[in-house]
Amino acid sequence: MLTAELRTTTAEDHRQPLAGPTLNIATVCLSGTLEDKLIAAAAAGFDGVEIVQDDLIASPWSPRQVRQRCADLGLAIDLYQPFHDFEAVPPDVLAANLRRAEHKFDVMEQLGADTMLLCSSVSPDAVDDDDLAAEQLHTLASRAAERGLRIAYEALSWGRFINTYDHSWRIVRRADHPALGLCLDSFHVLARGSDLAGIRIIPGSKVFVLQLADAPALRMDMSQWSRHHRLFPGQGGFDLAGFVGNVLGTGYEGPLALEVSNDVFRQADPRRAAIDAMRSLVALQEAVGTQGQVKHRRRLTPESLPPAPALAGHVFTELAVDDVSGPVLARTLTALGFAHVGEHRSKPVQLWQQGDARVLLNSAARATAAPGTAEVSALAVESSDPAASATRAERLLAPVLPRSRQPQEADLCSVAAPDGTTVFFCRTGDRDNDWLADFAPTGTRPGDHGLLVGTDHVSLTEPFDDFDQATLFYRSVLGLRAQPAMELAAPFGLIRSRAATDPAHRVRITLNAALFRRGEWAPAVPDPQHIAFETTDAIASTRAMRALGAPLLDIPDNYYDDLAARLELSPDLLAAMREHSVLYDRDEHGEYLHACTEILGARVFFEVVQRIGGYAGYGAASTAPVRMAAQRRRRLVTTTIGQQPPAIREDDRETHDYSIAHLSALSLSPPELVRAAASAGYRYVGVRLTRVTPDEPHYPIATDPALLKETKASLAAAGVRVLDVELARIGPHDDPRRYLRLLEVGAELGARHVITQLPDANRDRKTEHFAQLCDLAAPLGLTIDLEFPSWTETPNLSEATHVLREADRPNAGMLIDLLHFARSQSSIEELRQLPRDWFHFTHVCDAPGRIPTTVEGLIHTARFERLFPGEGGIDVRGILSALPPDIPYALEIPRASLAAQVGEKECARLAIRAAQRHLDPSRSTSAGRPAESQ
Repeated sequence: MLTAELRTTTAEDHRQPLAGPTLNIATVCLSGTLEDKLIAAAAAGFDGVEIVQDDLIASPWSPRQVRQRCADLGLAIDLYQPFHDFEAVPPDVLAANLRRAEHKFDVMEQLGADTMLLCSSVSPDAVDDDDLAAEQLHTLASRAAERGLRIAYEALSWGRFINTYDHSWRIVRRADHPALGLCLDSFHVLARGSDLAGIRIIPGSKVFVLQLADAPALRMDMSQWSRHHRLFPGQGGFDLAGFVGNVLGTGYEGPLALEVSNDVFRQADPRRAAIDAMRSLVALQEAVGTQGQVKHRRRLTPESLPPAPALAGHVFTELAVDDVSGPVLARTLTALGFAHVGEHRSKPVQLWQQGDARVLLNSAARATAAPGTAEVSALAVESSDPAASATRAERLLAPVLPRSRQPQEADLCSVAAPDGTTVFFCRTGDRDNDWLADFAPTGTRPGDHGLLVGTDHVSLTEPFDDFDQATLFYRSVLGLRAQPAMELAAPFGLIRSRAATDPAHRVRITLNAALFRRGEWAPAVPDPQHIAFETTDAIASTRAMRALGAPLLDIPDNYYDDLAARLELSPDLLAAMREHSVLYDRDEHGEYLHACTEILGARVFFEVVQRIGGYAGYGAASTAPVRMAAQRRRRLVTTTIGQQPPAIREDDRETHDYSIAHLSALSLSPPELVRAAASAGYRYVGVRLTRVTPDEPHYPIATDPALLKETKASLAAAGVRVLDVELARIGPHDDPRRYLRLLEVGAELGARHVITQLPDANRDRKTEHFAQLCDLAAPLGLTIDLEFPSWTETPNLSEATHVLREADRPNAGMLIDLLHFARSQSSIEELRQLPRDWFHFTHVCDAPGRIPTTVEGLIHTARFERLFPGEGGIDVRGILSALPPDIPYALEIPRASLAAQVGEKECARLAIRAAQRHLDPSRSTSAGRPAESQ
């Protein structure tokens, strides 16, 4: 609809001066070289920088050149830091320390910095003697004053003897030198839980430097906490507004400076991090000004920053869909009681509504999404003043999004969140600018089932590195109040979750991130998102939704047995929740009942929630892993059994999706195979996980975590999927359980099917083995597809049919390899009579019409000298006509002689071109698929 294109933000966009104090940033906050950091700081609108020694040492610029570069960028250099381990030491160490200090003063004079940061000592040479420390600091301050410089003394929270601000103040006061003052660093003060009220007794003239950092609540070594986990204001849990308010209460009028050491920020784009840093300081000024004294409010609240307008709720959530995910979402919304009430007048966007809950399905083309994916692309909030909301967002450096619209369409204000989600500010019903007027009514009235009344919250999953940035965005731009972060034990690793809501609890957003995992939430669920809809009766609503066909999750009985053991609930309520798979939580304010759908469109799910009383949470932490495990079980099933992709039709002619079997290019490792398949135009690959002969290449992906990880990364990058894995070859003395790891890896790769062969003459035994293998695969959502090479003990269609009928397993299948089918002289008419749901894909190739008379000849042709479709004597079209028309065609065409000339990658390309010419002539030169001459 509605999602706009991101406008490129320039440095000048952020050089809009805001009234208030000088805003500085220490170079340690940003990644890159010193030049990168200075450019980023200037572009974000900072007034000055604190030069960190390590950045200067690594720079090819002299201190004078750094000074000139800062001047060119409009940056002052207000501080040079740090200087360590000076005070309370023996005379010989003091002499060496003074010599070091004189060199620092030389550098400061060249930089134009008039203040040096001195950290309290952690040196083993130091002694616990306040008088000696004060005396030596007085000496250092005298040396500095001779050059017109100052010393800002900071109590490190892990200092050996001096580690609190009040202790450092006693030392400074005892030293009694005008060139010696304090540096008050919020981390060192707040991490130790010091009493902030004591700050007010310090004269403002003796506070030389104010450094600001937020941090999460952690229990760990102070130095490690400080060096790795500091955050920008508003991203953590410290009371920075109270801290700054107390410092300003001393009469301090100097800069507000950021001092943030963080492993993520050190790797992030410095320009993006600097913008986030500036946003945090602007928001902090507002917070201090709002709750501070009148004089502080006048000084700190930027005149051009409007207060956050009141929010009245969620207006809509937009989901980006395609031809595959769109119908899935539409069917689910219908089953949840929604109605398709509007079509956008100029964009491919549907409006679905029930009560005040609205969902937009936007099918505009997306360049980056994988096929079949749905994702939250935009959310809209009801603002009492949309223009002020947009102005506030822009002042807080959020990119404003221009929108393409027709002359009569609503002019909506929108900005981009850090993850690219569009945030709209709306006022529904505005006579002059109502977004609803952009939709032409379909004639269908909003859902009158009465199941849902509105949107309770929207849950977004952020990349781990962007989690804190997203928290700050919603907290500052929308004026939401963030709750403390919590960590959840999920089936695939720890999840960090943090909720934010407006003061009236009408707009709720939850943010989630995987702490340590890098990659998808297996199987193939990248960063799940969901929309939670509000109901007044969760039990009745879920009962009705199931009757309408909603794909709600089934929660195991174990959950309800545990619930009964922990809580005293009425038997009727517990029974109803168990029957309808409703989850439960309660606190001292009320209760929370909720139910979830399975994953839809590869990424999204819906939740139905009922809040009773004053409950303000989002469910018990213990329910998240239950829900996620249930979704994984359903995901494994729905991405495999019975979910064949529909054939694509162009010009009313049927075409097919193609896969390349690994035997076609066995010299390529799985990651190389994936990249070759993507380059040639295949949608799928088949991966060989076991070695069939001692001489063939083997890729131990099941036991090599690095190879498995690389393969998954290649699949994600290329947009190719795994169709099948092979080979579970079960002879008379084999135990099907030996292939359990193969099945698990296949499921982790996102495979749909597993190929098996049964070289066993005993019908009962091989049928039992086949059934056991099917049973092992079923919980993983995999089918077991029986292949019948003509030289084995399961040599033809009739024998394979007997095994499938006797095994009678719902996930049993049969793989028709055209070569094996022709060589076994099986019957096409017999093939036509078999159940269609047995056939999930087929191996396509051609071969000479003459059948070899020896087993060796049969095997040699099968493994080394197959032909492209149409080049041999197999009735390729006739056999395929007996199979379902929409199954994928897996090309298993090893051609050793041709590969020796052109290479297996080129063979793979030639194979799909030949198959398309022979089987799908309308697509043989379609867009995106290079023609043969190319």
